[in-house]
Amino acid sequence: MKRLFPFFICLSLILSFTPITAAAAVPWPTGVSIEADGGILMDADTGSILYGKNENQAYYPASITKILTALIVLEECELDEMVTFSHDDVYNVEAGSSSAGIDEGDVLTVRDCLYALLLASANESANALACHVSGSREAFAELMNQKARSLGCTGSNFANPSGLNDENHYTTAHDMALITQEAIKNPDFVEISGTRSYQMAPTKKNAEGGYIANHHNMVKQNTSVTYPGAFAGKTGYTSLAGNTLVTCAERDGITLIAVVLNGHQSHYRDTKALFDFGFSNFQSLKAADHETTYRSLENDMTIAGMTAKDSISLSLDPDSRVILPREAVFSDLTPSLSYELGQDAPKHAIARISYTYEGHETGQVYLCTTAQVNRISAPDTVISSDAALSESSDAANLSTAPSKASVPSETESPDPVLQIQRRSAQPDAAGTEDKGTLFGLPLWLAVSLAGGFAVILGAGIFLFLHNRQKEQEDLMRRRQRRLERLEDMGFSSSDFDQMLSKKRSSIPSYRPRRRTKGRSFRKNRRR
Repeated sequence: MKRLFPFFICLSLILSFTPITAAAAVPWPTGVSIEADGGILMDADTGSILYGKNENQAYYPASITKILTALIVLEECELDEMVTFSHDDVYNVEAGSSSAGIDEGDVLTVRDCLYALLLASANESANALACHVSGSREAFAELMNQKARSLGCTGSNFANPSGLNDENHYTTAHDMALITQEAIKNPDFVEISGTRSYQMAPTKKNAEGGYIANHHNMVKQNTSVTYPGAFAGKTGYTSLAGNTLVTCAERDGITLIAVVLNGHQSHYRDTKALFDFGFSNFQSLKAADHETTYRSLENDMTIAGMTAKDSISLSLDPDSRVILPREAVFSDLTPSLSYELGQDAPKHAIARISYTYEGHETGQVYLCTTAQVNRISAPDTVISSDAALSESSDAANLSTAPSKASVPSETESPDPVLQIQRRSAQPDAAGTEDKGTLFGLPLWLAVSLAGGFAVILGAGIFLFLHNRQKEQEDLMRRRQRRLERLEDMGFSSSDFDQMLSKKRSSIPSYRPRRRTKGRSFRKNRRR
């Protein structure tokens, strides 16, 4: 048994210091590569970057520029407006560049011009639309750059509406993904860009109106590179830009945008690899269906100098989504609360919850309210409320901070703010410990310590009982041997006990006195 004792000690120590943890969050997916010099895969719903290669490096875009041109035209024009093609529109293009056969003096609708722009990549159509909107290509280029900056583009400069070679005309994969993300929010852009073929109105060169086909082979059906779910995009090529390609695809509730820049005849192959990677490794969830930390609350309160009439009811924007690895769960995301509202924030948004996963931005959801808010006389009043979480009995803390959420007012637009703090890990009024803790310790640590203590205690009890039993057995063996020796000498056990008792009683109980140091000292002096 003594040999087993070190084993029990080692086992106890191992169990005590080995944490019992839940399964770790799966790592952010990797394992895809492209041949092109630059590229990106973006989730269209959240703007999250799932993959990037030199995504912020500037490259020549070629004709994928026309996505931005089409976006601006759709925002500035009606589809039935008429566009007249000038001599400069038709002939101020590179020889041999893409064309839809439109001639000087032709008059077409904006709709026909957009089909020619996005399907046939007609450069004369890009010129005519730019002049129709801004009066000149140069003025339209300024509008392009303004629009790009408003979308968050930081590495682009556009010098013309078509994307023909110009050393001052460049973009990045990330910027093109942002532009495309905005473009596919427009249903007319999606419809036009995803059309396989279109019959143009009559022109001077084609009195019956010719057909134009979509140049994007991943969007078309029955091609060698057709991709299921691909619904929009744009091709591009110049001698300086190489192959460029923008493609949008949707599957299983996920909409992805793939951008490839300076490809080397690998643009379709690269795009397929990006889409396969994205659809296989990620999932998209509605945040409102899974977010449980931030609860709606109802109560009368004052918010940053604003008074809420009747009550304020907070809710999560039902359309906001997050994207995360397919094997991960919503609780693996790390949320953070902010009052900086983006341009696309819902009308009644007052705060924004952003989510990250291992440092990757994965989406956001807005906290919204529909309560009527009126200005009161005290502009610096801070939140005062007893609001309680409507779906939980746990207490919630309320505080205030500056915000950019606007409230209509005739004279000013103060920014009301409602700071909703995450539920505290403190015990509630009934003294119940928060989930995930035990006696103030993390659950895994408490379980580990309890398990180690139980093993040590069990081993100690086992050793104690075993040693006690062994002592009893040794005592019995010694008694048996003594009886055997007495029997050999002709004595019985009772005779021996009587003899032993008499011997003990005959010994005088003498207790010697202890000598003190003082007595020894005096005795030494007498001598």
